[in-house]
Amino acid sequence: MSGFSHIEGGAPVFATTHWSVVFQAGDDSGGDTQRALELLCRCYWYPIYAYVRRLGHSPHDAQDLTQSFFAYLLEKRLIAKAQPEFGRFRSFLLGSLKNFMANEWRRQNALKRGAGQTISIDPQDAEDRYAVEVAGGANPQMLYDRAWAVAVLDGAIAMVEAEYSAAGKKDLFEALLPSLQGDRPHVTYAELGAQLAMSENAVKVAVHRLRGRYRELLRAAVANTVADPLEVDGELRYLMQVLSNP
Repeated sequence: MSGFSHIEGGAPVFATTHWSVVFQAGDDSGGDTQRALELLCRCYWYPIYAYVRRLGHSPHDAQDLTQSFFAYLLEKRLIAKAQPEFGRFRSFLLGSLKNFMANEWRRQNALKRGAGQTISIDPQDAEDRYAVEVAGGANPQMLYDRAWAVAVLDGAIAMVEAEYSAAGKKDLFEALLPSLQGDRPHVTYAELGAQLAMSENAVKVAVHRLRGRYRELLRAAVANTVADPLEVDGELRYLMQVLSNP
């Protein structure tokens, strides 16, 4: 069974668990191996990029390093070495990056080695996000963790959107999304109900259900990036903490 799916527009989301995709990415015998590898790269390239930029590398060099790191990860099949019992997946990924930068990049041949195995990076989007996140003076580790937290939260939102779209409720999801993201609504529940042909109470119930499903999927996403189920609450608290820090 595939560990991923797509929402409208082609964006990949995790349909089962992060670790199931990791295992699939590390399994040479599976037909979906390459797609699983590409999915992991597409979901987690930005935390790597932000970390490298914060170390002082230029945007161009950070792009090259990020591309080369994932090419190295793919070619060396390092994903196959990632195991839940060894700890958090984000820690494994960052540790692999540090090893890569200490050893492989110095050899000045990473780009040649990774030819044809690149990931898509939007330079302007990357720099726009980086400019906002670095404004608070976060160190490389904190910036990486913050970007990781955003990736996990965005992934949970994408899964909720995929479910609502599959159920023919995409318009409802889009109308209620501001309440899920914590934004102050520009319209009241009564006004929103009028737009959606729903009663005010029905809108309140819909918001409650949306938030509940989001919390379930977010918890599941976090649970599948840590080694022990007992670590889930602590990891959730930590991700919320790094997001709340200026």
